[in-house]
Amino acid sequence: MTDAYIYDALRTPRGKGRKDGALHEVTALRLSAQTLNAVKERNNLEGHAVEDVIWGNVTQVMEQGGCLARSAVLASDLDERIPGLAINRFCASGMEAVNLAANQVRGGAGEAYIAGGVEMMGRVAMGSDGAAIAVDPSIAMEKYFVPQGISADIIATEYGFTRDDADQLAMASQQRAAAAWKDGRFDKSVITVRDQNGLTILDRDEYMRPETDMQSLGSLNPAFQAMGEVMPGFDKIAMMKYPHLEKINHIHHAGNSSGIVDGAAAVLIGTKEFGEKHGLKPRARIRATAKIGTDPTIMLTGPVPVTEKILRDNGMSIKDIDLFEVNEAFASVVLRFMQAFDVDHDRVNVNGGAIAMGHPLGATGAMIIGTLLDELERSDKEVGLATLCIASGMGAGTIIERV
Repeated sequence: MTDAYIYDALRTPRGKGRKDGALHEVTALRLSAQTLNAVKERNNLEGHAVEDVIWGNVTQVMEQGGCLARSAVLASDLDERIPGLAINRFCASGMEAVNLAANQVRGGAGEAYIAGGVEMMGRVAMGSDGAAIAVDPSIAMEKYFVPQGISADIIATEYGFTRDDADQLAMASQQRAAAAWKDGRFDKSVITVRDQNGLTILDRDEYMRPETDMQSLGSLNPAFQAMGEVMPGFDKIAMMKYPHLEKINHIHHAGNSSGIVDGAAAVLIGTKEFGEKHGLKPRARIRATAKIGTDPTIMLTGPVPVTEKILRDNGMSIKDIDLFEVNEAFASVVLRFMQAFDVDHDRVNVNGGAIAMGHPLGATGAMIIGTLLDELERSDKEVGLATLCIASGMGAGTIIERV
């Protein structure tokens, strides 16, 4: 098969996903178009340079509805002969866009793709699409559906993670993100979002709270305890599925869960010949991709089995991976990953994660691939794995290696 290389990876800053967030007045279309324009400009792409734009976004209604990928191409400076494909694998949508593009290149279906995603969570509310998995009793009751926060607390209960465990990981995420920004570690990848007059709207992740400490985290009430224990009583549903659990330990709150933010990210993927044609130097090879389905109630354990699968399918072991990016959807997700593989935290999310900087659902998968690549280069490491948990019980993963 043809090798698929990463030539560029960039993202917008993450804006707070609410009305007073810096990006609130920017539509998903415009943010996507600016991101695509940055790829074009940074890599001097002219004409029908890429086969397709594959763009992930999760809540595909209103301004994020239709084929947003194609609309974004038309709103950008890319050639109108480039089509667009909108995809949705929930939180892994941006990663799945990259993986799909890489596998298209590897299979000979075009020389290059732009892949990534967007989510404007402050403009298009999570869940506003009325997804069947959550609202249709014919599937929700049969599969013991619970909200993701309850799932995260089930993981904590099942695998023995305490509130202090989760808060310590959250504090580390904030400290690492602040240090990474101070050290300029995101300078290569983060683009400035500008208005129509060219004035800066946002040039830095807005959600971070670097002053966070164990005391401030300890003052926060568990976010999912009421919905679990009182109404609508999701704990009882969980314990019907897992009768060995006598009680759900509710440890998650706003400070140790991923932030609701707006943002977009893109990755330029192509063959060796594509790079030679356009005078571009590859930064990494996409060595492997994987996806898997998991238990839909506990839901968020996917990073463990998908990592086992991607390593097994490619004759690798966990020791072959130098650095990990594990999306910080909730603290227990990362804690479980490190526990399952006996991986030290100093190799996982070394520049912070979604607890500190936020999780723009459709973009995060592409963002963490870019973050992983930047850190491999900065620290002179060779091989990295990025992985995410996914709503309704799935996992996705990507292994990259520097070239």
